[in-house]
Amino acid sequence: MAARSHPPTLITLALRTLKEECRLARGERILLAVSGGTDSSALLHVMSLVAPRLGVSVVAHGVDHGLREEAAAELDLAEELATRCGVPFARTRVTVSPGGNLQARAREARYQALRVAMHEAQATRLATAHHADDRAETVLLRLLHGARPKALAVLPPAEGVSLRPLIRARKEDVLHHLRRHDIPFSQDPSNQDRRFLRVRVRLELMPVLVELSPAIVPHLTALADELAEEPLADLMDLDGKAVALKRAQTSALRRAVRLGQGARILLSGSREIVVGPKAYEVRVDATPEAPLARQRRPLPKKGGAKSGKSG
Repeated sequence: MAARSHPPTLITLALRTLKEECRLARGERILLAVSGGTDSSALLHVMSLVAPRLGVSVVAHGVDHGLREEAAAELDLAEELATRCGVPFARTRVTVSPGGNLQARAREARYQALRVAMHEAQATRLATAHHADDRAETVLLRLLHGARPKALAVLPPAEGVSLRPLIRARKEDVLHHLRRHDIPFSQDPSNQDRRFLRVRVRLELMPVLVELSPAIVPHLTALADELAEEPLADLMDLDGKAVALKRAQTSALRRAVRLGQGARILLSGSREIVVGPKAYEVRVDATPEAPLARQRRPLPKKGGAKSGKSG
């Protein structure tokens, strides 16, 4: 198969995530959490485009924490974008007193206001603008706090009423979308404030890890996926040895299982995994000259991803 000439757009990534991993029903209403910043501005624009294709509607809501004078103007910018996109917009002002654990307290106040806004807008889902880089940072933050493995299953595409349509996109995809569509956005100075641990992880730790391992973000997000998903049944060859899958093969197998679609995944040594309606098989030496040997494994139950709290 020929190599892609260009990577998928942010619109394509969001649409694929919503279709394949979020199980939206036609007629649902989604509340978009917006701030006027880069990520939520991209989310607002993308969702205004893909919602009609999914048969859902969207409304936008911004929360002013009362911590910065600029926040009101930033939400004005978000409202202007919402108007341009034809998306209804509303806002809430909350009070978060200065002091310790500020980011966590502000986040809790924001989500409380968004839950109220969902009820008032009769929305069934809440969409936030988390992307893959956010997810990788959150895995690292959990590790720094000594989290157990299950607690690393953070920020899945869907979690209760929460949706993360951009979670399969990188930050660079978000920025490219903003430039391509000439979308205005604001910059929150707190995102550069190294008093906050997340900011230090983003600005100090991540660059070092990227230098050591350029694919660190995909590695960390794949780990979160692995811990969030139901485990796959062990795959064995004819000698009783485990079949080791690479990350791309595991991802392809999980996608086929999740969608209930047939798939053929090539392995080394003239082997392949064949996904059928009720089971997936490892076919060994599946060539015209050699007999077909199979190891059948039942499909996992479809229960969605395990819960992993946002960090």
